[in-house]
Amino acid sequence: MDIVFRGATVVDGTGAPRYQADVGLAAGRIAAIGQKLAATRVIDAAGLVLAPGFIDMHSHSDLQVLAKPDHLAKVSQGVTTEVYGQDGLSYAPVDDTTLEGLRAQLAGWNDDPAGFDWNWRSVGEYLDRLDQGIAVNAAYLLPQGTIRMLVVGWEARRPTESEMDKMRAVVAQGLAEGAMGLSSGLTYTPGMYADTDELIALCEVVGRHGGYYSPHHRSYGAGALEAYAEMVDVSRRSGCPLHLAHATMNFPVNEGRAGELLSLLDNAIADGCDITLDTYPYLPGATYLSALLPSWSTEGGPDVTIARLSDPDTRERIRVDIEEVGSDGCHGVPVDWQSIEINGVRRAENSHLVGHSVAESARTAGKPPSDLYFDVLVAERLGTSCLMHVGHEANVQAIMKHPAHTGGSDGLLVGERPHPRAWGTFPRYLARYVRELGVLDLEECIAHLTGRAANRLRMAGRGLVREGYAADLVLFDPDTVADTATFDQPRQPAAGIPYVLVNGVPVIDDGTHTGALAGHSIRNPGA
Repeated sequence: MDIVFRGATVVDGTGAPRYQADVGLAAGRIAAIGQKLAATRVIDAAGLVLAPGFIDMHSHSDLQVLAKPDHLAKVSQGVTTEVYGQDGLSYAPVDDTTLEGLRAQLAGWNDDPAGFDWNWRSVGEYLDRLDQGIAVNAAYLLPQGTIRMLVVGWEARRPTESEMDKMRAVVAQGLAEGAMGLSSGLTYTPGMYADTDELIALCEVVGRHGGYYSPHHRSYGAGALEAYAEMVDVSRRSGCPLHLAHATMNFPVNEGRAGELLSLLDNAIADGCDITLDTYPYLPGATYLSALLPSWSTEGGPDVTIARLSDPDTRERIRVDIEEVGSDGCHGVPVDWQSIEINGVRRAENSHLVGHSVAESARTAGKPPSDLYFDVLVAERLGTSCLMHVGHEANVQAIMKHPAHTGGSDGLLVGERPHPRAWGTFPRYLARYVRELGVLDLEECIAHLTGRAANRLRMAGRGLVREGYAADLVLFDPDTVADTATFDQPRQPAAGIPYVLVNGVPVIDDGTHTGALAGHSIRNPGA
């Protein structure tokens, strides 16, 4: 064998009790689990936990994993597989016009790096690009907003019958090329223009191809339960499995209401619905700053949006929608500018805004918060990111205990001060919620972060410590593992994780980042 972990405490990803064993690897797979195994290299794992590599069920590394393929943010915290194409917006399938619009719209999430080679247009071509060399394994969801942009454009209307047929065909083609399912971002344009029947029609195609639907639904604020219920209805009526993205209950209107969400899901599961979900173990959320705009103001795309933001009368109409009514982009809740923190800009002259709330920066500038907000969006051409301090600890803990729960970082990797969840999600589960608070025991937590996620992805031969399975593994110290990334210093690798292997290749080796690019695309097994 190539490598043996000697005397490891194995937590295998099923939820079963831990046990002591040697684990031997050969040719990228777990070759043997036993005692006194021999290998070319023996790693002393006494006192350490050997677990399957963590699966990030909600990642926004779509672009940065190609721009910076060594991917230290994720491998340093034990992630060996990610799922891209989230929130209904990503970069395949596209044509030239759609790609241009997406590069502008998503700059606050992913940057728009100068000189980058955009040498794909289809899902298959994107997955082939990943296979040229990345640090982790990567699955992809078809982004429903991107597909709507490709077929219907930026118009807030129902598709024609022929457009609906074309979207179905695009979904079927993407699944055949390897996509695992479909995502939506129903507070983001243009995906949010889709009604329930349109989503059902697309999910029927997804279900027939063995995929799943992962929506960022219409509200995590006002009307959140109704928005969750709509997604359950889509799943029930289409026959498509449902995976709820970053399944939180946010904003003051939802404090203490996690139990209502879990009751809704439990009733649906008891009725035969196939439902899972993911969360991140933090209170603030993160997105691009222009996401707060009402959907009518972004119809037509980024250039039209910027023109509206430059018109005084239209600005006032938008201000009323955001501050007084509660825009659909802000989850139906009137914005609290003190809770919106700018954490990434693209222009150096705006860097003084980073780390401060819109309210705080507006006071310093001597202008109303809405004016500062509009001015920044225009100056940055919408390429600004923000934190939204809207979460509740009791909700976070209640939801992560649910047996359908998996882990997803929702991490954005760009900007001066990105949300620390991009670097710290998985060790934070282990440090804060297992070791410190005891919300989950170790075996249950590992099952959430590995085996259950692999089941949702239908990844045969991955996600467990089991003979014959791919050697995607993490070795960590249960007493010292911790997230070190903070909101002030977010780009900090985890502590207490000395070894991470992807397909049997060490990417973290005795605490050192090797830079190995051992990952590849994980494709729909029905493709």
